Amino acid sequence: MALARLPDPVLLVVAAFSRHVPLLSDTCAVLEPLFGPVAFCSLLYDFNQTNYYASTMGPQLKKCFLVFEKLVVPDDLAEIKVQTNALEQTYATGKLHPEERPLNMDPGILTLGKFMLATTKDQAHRIYLREGIYAETTLRFEGGEFLAWPWTYADYRQSCVLAFMKEAREFYRRRLMAEKGRPEKGTGG
Repeated sequence: MALARLPDPVLLVVAAFSRHVPLLSDTCAVLEPLFGPVAFCSLLYDFNQTNYYASTMGPQLKKCFLVFEKLVVPDDLAEIKVQTNALEQTYATGKLHPEERPLNMDPGILTLGKFMLATTKDQAHRIYLREGIYAETTLRFEGGEFLAWPWTYADYRQSCVLAFMKEAREFYRRRLMAEKGRPEKGTGG
């Protein structure tokens, strides 16, 4: 019988999208009090792979990813999604923008082997966590690259996103080694 052991801490990555670029610029300031400093962000890109959000968010959506410096416990993914949903609701009820949903934030966690998104929607390939939140393995790391699954959203299949996730993985690898007190390869330790 194998003994159960706690998993390593993971990297928190939040995808944010809106048609209001200033909202995306403010996302760091809104999330940092909850999750700590943002280590780095992706460039904005056009989120035009689906019309799913057009009725509630409007046209010409832009998207970016935020990578947080502090590693988190994997179990926290559901609570993080509850917190980002509450923030989205605050923007929606603030009536400062004409859209029903001016900002969308999708938290995920990255490990050395995968990237998982939190969602409120159940599907055959999603696992229930708690509080109405499910987890989906969106990307897998194989052969030195992130790869999509058949269910992976179209924008996560883009080369710019896959390259960004690989950069985030390298950041995570270095942070994890530092937290474990292990020297990196090639540093003489």
